[in-house]
This record gives sequence, C-alpha cells and structure tokens, in this order.
Amino acid sequence: MLLEKADPSLYTVKAVLILDNDGERLFAKYYDETYPTVKEQKAFEKNIFNKTHRTDSEIALLEGLTVVYKSSIDLYFYVIGSSHENELMLMAVLNCLFDSLSQMLRKNVEKRTLLENMEGLFLAVDEIIDGGVILESDPQQVVHRVALRGDDVPLTEQTVSQVLQSAKEQIKWSLLR
Repeated sequence: MLLEKADPSLYTVKAVLILDNDGERLFAKYYDETYPTVKEQKAFEKNIFNKTHRTDSEIALLEGLTVVYKSSIDLYFYVIGSSHENELMLMAVLNCLFDSLSQMLRKNVEKRTLLENMEGLFLAVDEIIDGGVILESDPQQVVHRVALRGDDVPLTEQTVSQVLQSAKEQIKWSLLR
C-alpha cells in the first residue's frame, strides 16, 4: 500500500487564531480556502476550543489538520497547518508569536492588554507569516521590525526636513543594494 505524500511547500500555515477563555474570536487570520466562510470559520474555532481548552498537551489533530496551541491567562493561541505539516515548524511559529507579544506587552499577555495593542498583534503576525509562508521565527527580530514600523509617521505629520531626510536615506539604501 502506497501512502500519498504531498509535495513540499512553503505554504506551511493555514491559520493563526487567538481565542478568549470563552472560545470567542479575538484574532483570526486564515491563509487558504479550507474554511471559506465566516460561519465555517466560527464553527471550526468553536470545535477547536472545545477540544483543546481543558488539555495540557500542545498538539492536536482535528478535522484533518495539525493544530499546535498554548494558553496564557485568559487567551488561547493556535497555529494550524495541514495534517502532514511538521509540528516543530508550526510550534516555532506559535512560540515566536507568543514570545513577540510577551515582549511587546511587557509579559502581560492577557485579553485586555492584547485588545489595547491589536495594531502590534497585526504587525507581528504579518512579520512572522505572509500568505501562509513562514518569514521569521526569531521574536527579537519581530519585535524590532514591529517597533520600526510603529515609528512610521504619516507624511502629513512630518516636517519638511524629516521628509527630506527620509528620502535621502531611501536613495542611499537603493544605491547600496
């Protein structure tokens, strides 16, 4: 009997979820069409929460998907990949996200603080994963890049000298490439 093995792919992550201690969605980003509608996504999230919120393990197989997860105070973090995905890769993404948020929120990773800092969460997830492809697994790098992006001031709020300095920097870097 031959087992069909999927071709290797950079598209490792199918979804990233953060649920509260009632299983309600605080953050969800799906990277493929496994659950195309919000109704299907919410049903999946409820199912995943019901199966994982009382267990101490870190990995589950659910609906043909590999799910790695961890909880912190009143939050549940999930990274989801296909059934043949490497759990260690998914766990690296989960740990990077959690550790990045922990640094950004000064170790206060709980619902209220997260809701007050959603912009940082969105930026961190975008630095770690792009379209399901893992870009970064070092929390220090993620926190550094999020801090740099957070410092971007809209053009309308910059002085002329700041705009000129920014333009000089961009030209300098384009010449050095």
